[in-house]
Amino acid sequence: MTTPPPPPRLPGLRFAFGTLSVLPVEVSRWDRETARGGMLCAPLVGVVLGCAAAAVALVLLLLGAGPLLAAVAAAAVPAALTRGLHLDGLADTADGLGSGKPAEDALRIMKQSDIGPFGVIALVLVLLAQIAALAQLYDGSWARGALATVVSAAAARLALTLAARTGVPAARPEGLGAAVAGVVPVPGAVAVALAVTGVAAAAGALLGTDDLARTALAVLAALGAAELLLRHCVRRFGGVTGDVFGGLAETAATTALVVLSLG
Repeated sequence: MTTPPPPPRLPGLRFAFGTLSVLPVEVSRWDRETARGGMLCAPLVGVVLGCAAAAVALVLLLLGAGPLLAAVAAAAVPAALTRGLHLDGLADTADGLGSGKPAEDALRIMKQSDIGPFGVIALVLVLLAQIAALAQLYDGSWARGALATVVSAAAARLALTLAARTGVPAARPEGLGAAVAGVVPVPGAVAVALAVTGVAAAAGALLGTDDLARTALAVLAALGAAELLLRHCVRRFGGVTGDVFGGLAETAATTALVVLSLG
């Protein structure tokens, strides 16, 4: 008699890496419980992608590349490791919001495969802001550049955890947005946010007291900016979609990088 294979371990973690990255992780369960675990683990995906991006940037610096090229690499690696998932969501969300159409028409525009003028503008400005901030950080200190790369990636995924909290509806009955909308209890989302902020601040403290405060502020500012966008999207579209989640991630990452580059 053949013994059945054991069920996959840590289904929530597998869900997080399988849906938020291109890493070869099989997602075998799509139920609400697994989605809840996955969204609670989302910042861990950001840490892994951020570390990969920082490693590439630091190797380039070691080989004699300038801070601008390191910054481009630090922005490109997370995009590559997600197949541009969040950037695509940002562009579609910008097109939907910029259309000025009612919710149903705006959602239809967001599902189209092409990118409109609002999406192009959003992509260009966000990528320019990210690269400019990263270039300044890597130019000043390789350690601060690497820290900012990891912290911004984690903050981006933390914004997804908070956006998947109870009370935030889905705009459509299908898609990734519907699968994860409202799955995270508010206390769980707050606990993860506090944990990520605390760990980020502790990492910043290794570089100095000012970096401790600036890193914590960067995470909080990233969550604030993402929350403003989330509320606007819920008002305009009636809820969240997979594209909205992508827009939230890029908004949070950009805000964190801008704050870290100040001062």
